[in-house]
Amino acid sequence: MDHTALMVLLSVWSSGLLAEDSRGSTVTPDDVRLAGGSNHCSGRLEMRHQGDWTPVDGQNYYLTSAAAVCRQLHCGSVVSVRRTWRPFDYSAPFFLNLPTFQLRESEPERSFNLDITCSESVRLVNGANQCSGRLEVKSNQSWSLVCEDDFDLQDAEVVCREVGCGAPSVLQGALYGEVEAPMWTREFQCAGNESLLLDCDSSGPARKSCSSGKAVGLTCSDPDDVRLVGGDGHCTGKLELKHHGAWKAVANLDYLWDPEVATLICARLDCGSSVSAGRIRESTKQSVWWIDSSCVQSKRILRDCVTIMNRLSASVLEITCSESVRLVNGVSRCSGRLEVKSNQSWSSVCEDDFDLQDAEVVCRELGCGSPSVLQGALYGKVEAPMWTREFQCDGNESLLLDCDSSGPARKTCSSGKAVGLTCSDPHDVRLVGEPSRCAGTLVMKNKGEWRPVA
Repeated sequence: MDHTALMVLLSVWSSGLLAEDSRGSTVTPDDVRLAGGSNHCSGRLEMRHQGDWTPVDGQNYYLTSAAAVCRQLHCGSVVSVRRTWRPFDYSAPFFLNLPTFQLRESEPERSFNLDITCSESVRLVNGANQCSGRLEVKSNQSWSLVCEDDFDLQDAEVVCREVGCGAPSVLQGALYGEVEAPMWTREFQCAGNESLLLDCDSSGPARKSCSSGKAVGLTCSDPDDVRLVGGDGHCTGKLELKHHGAWKAVANLDYLWDPEVATLICARLDCGSSVSAGRIRESTKQSVWWIDSSCVQSKRILRDCVTIMNRLSASVLEITCSESVRLVNGVSRCSGRLEVKSNQSWSSVCEDDFDLQDAEVVCRELGCGSPSVLQGALYGKVEAPMWTREFQCDGNESLLLDCDSSGPARKTCSSGKAVGLTCSDPHDVRLVGEPSRCAGTLVMKNKGEWRPVA
């Protein structure tokens, strides 16, 4: 297959369509395979180019995009993705930059092999992420839906395990769209500990219709636990993720790590808002998880956005979260409705009990600049319980809960408004080294120190 035909294939591959190049020859997904695995649904991703099979460069690949490969190979849901450094091979001048399906020249210092594992006989389709969707089962090379009458929680536990997800959290018929595929004709009878759904017993007479008319819709929980290690408490330290039973450090290859994603990690740990997020270069003999920040923002489930990667050194992520205060529903991490944590629960704060000096402490605790807006009910209605005492800060405390709190406890807020707070951006910027303030090297002030910006 020549370069023109290959480019046509790339343009249509993700939609599963066939196409013809400018000379009329048919291009099919037969030019893609997973090699070296236990079956055709697992192994190293390769593509046939000019008669030879060439490894695909998996530089920008994670679980969500790998799902397209599983679909094209008529396999089930994507289970795992692993990336390993690939020695540069001058006999293979091209690599596919997936998931954009663009052909490009390989870069010897940034080339990866990509190993993908798909399930063979089950898949979840039309869901919000890789761990949710309408259940389909493959038999005799065709996919069938499963009637909700023939499926229970023990069956769901097997499916969630098979597709690499956590325990089932929602099991509901017709949750993920109308029925289009054929219907599975027998009832599954799983004990709950099987590895594959088709290993379960299936009994009862075959039937042609589904009495309820509803196909199984299933949502499995995110299987990945996260933790911060090496810090002063569970809300600060190096980010690690547990996936398939193993704790590994999390690395990030983006030049900029989005602080809003760090806020999602903090929320996952039931900590407060994110204070800082950075990268530390360290040597490691173990593989690490690579995480894509833009994917986490859109998917809100870590499993979809990580791949395992073998590196001798990596830029691992360090995150600091506040422990007892957070701003929620704001437009940035430095704005939102104020909530305070006490006795493992979060409470809103009544605007009657909060002033500018209190706000200065909160903004400092969150690593933000000075308060710029302090207004009740600015960031949505109150849903959390209300804090029952008045804060009396001097303004120079490091933590809000270090402030005095006096007055009798009360159950209601007279104004009915919870504190909404906006802190200014903590980073000052300037251009230096030229006569004009509008030209020069960009430097940023963070925590009182000016540094060049990479």
